Amino acid sequence: MFAIGRFLSNITNLISIIGGLAIALMMFHITFDVIGRYFFNAPIPGTITIVSYYYMSIAAFVPLAFAEQKDAHISVEVITEHMPAWMRNNLERLAMLCSLVVFSFLAVRTFGEAESKRAMGASIVQGNSDIPIWITYYMLPLGAGLMTLVVLYKLINGFLPGESGLDTDRAKADELDPD
Repeated sequence: MFAIGRFLSNITNLISIIGGLAIALMMFHITFDVIGRYFFNAPIPGTITIVSYYYMSIAAFVPLAFAEQKDAHISVEVITEHMPAWMRNNLERLAMLCSLVVFSFLAVRTFGEAESKRAMGASIVQGNSDIPIWITYYMLPLGAGLMTLVVLYKLINGFLPGESGLDTDRAKADELDPD
């Protein structure tokens, strides 16, 4: 089980790096478009489409599993912090089971939608360019599918003895600031 967790962590970490690169590329793309538009009167064609369909979908949906791996999703523990440990653990397992169902349905449904967009060759005409966007429809099933795998692993691993192979360490503010 530990090896499976390590494998999932490596995939999740790689995918989150790709999400971070999408944000950086989006920043450079928009910057060069603005510079080209206002200083050279030559904007980059298709910027709006590429930013909104490619960069945004990669940055928003692909790293979902990374947040789950790090236990970094938003949670409010006002009531549960006063519960006994066994009750908190069972409630957490119930929440993981619900997440598993929702994200697996989301992955399957959005994969079907991506397949239909691919079959029709979905694209957007911007200016005199035809930009294919069907590829971006696969980002949501990719993110939801990986999230499903991470939640499934955490749920199964919660019932087994031994250490999880997932990398759950989060960067803390004092680790980021050397002073």
